Amino acid sequence: MRNTAKITTAVLAAGALTLGLSACGSDKDSASDTSGPLVVAASPTPHAEILDYVKDNLAKDAGLDLEVKEFTDYVTPNTATEDGSVGANYFQTQPYLDDFNKKNGTHIVSVVDVHLEPLGLYSHKVKKADDLKSGATVAVPNDTVNEGRALQLLAANGIITLKDGVGTAATPADITKNPKNLEFKELEAAQTPRSLDDVDAAVVNGNYAIEADLKPAQDALVLEKAKGNPNSNLLAVKEGHEDDPRVKKLAKLLNSPEVKKFIEDKYAGAVLPSF
Repeated sequence: MRNTAKITTAVLAAGALTLGLSACGSDKDSASDTSGPLVVAASPTPHAEILDYVKDNLAKDAGLDLEVKEFTDYVTPNTATEDGSVGANYFQTQPYLDDFNKKNGTHIVSVVDVHLEPLGLYSHKVKKADDLKSGATVAVPNDTVNEGRALQLLAANGIITLKDGVGTAATPADITKNPKNLEFKELEAAQTPRSLDDVDAAVVNGNYAIEADLKPAQDALVLEKAKGNPNSNLLAVKEGHEDDPRVKKLAKLLNSPEVKKFIEDKYAGAVLPSF
């Protein structure tokens, strides 16, 4: 059993920032005490699994005391890092981080890229994207960056066409051509794999696909390409904590040959090293 604390999904509504901070349940600023363990907030899969590998196999020899806390949402890890309840987090991409800082007034910065989780389109009802019927419903993540990324995936595979230059800010309103008249159902990212029995297809983040026993390399109707992809998952800290010796040790370990081999062996293409 992993030595982690599981935190349930934060309420993504007005006041989410405050709720996220209280959900951490800690008054101690773990980020400011560099003599104690480095507490890292992480999504369960694959982030916490990779951190647990580091903790169990590499941290001791590097002189790093590492503690992993699991969170099942995309809000609380950043609010906990901002308020000092944890010293770092590992769950997000740079575009998501930039958007989160802008919207919430937080000051989280990237330390090092670790891996890419290819975003994929999945279905329990069709075997190929071309088989989607007119008027089919497609679930997409509802946060700004992942929704835009999902729509870009569909556009890259000729399923829809988007306005030029919209990037990861794309929303369904930016669709200029929709030959199959697809309807889009916007859901919290963690809910997209659970929606597969209720919709015709869903765009699912790699970590949630793995948790749902989906195999991206085999099961995805279409899958993001790794080459030139800006959506690597990264280790992040509150601005000013980049030089914490514990953070530097963890960053080095997360980019080590041992971690690269662990990712390649364990995830078989569902997660790709970014270093």
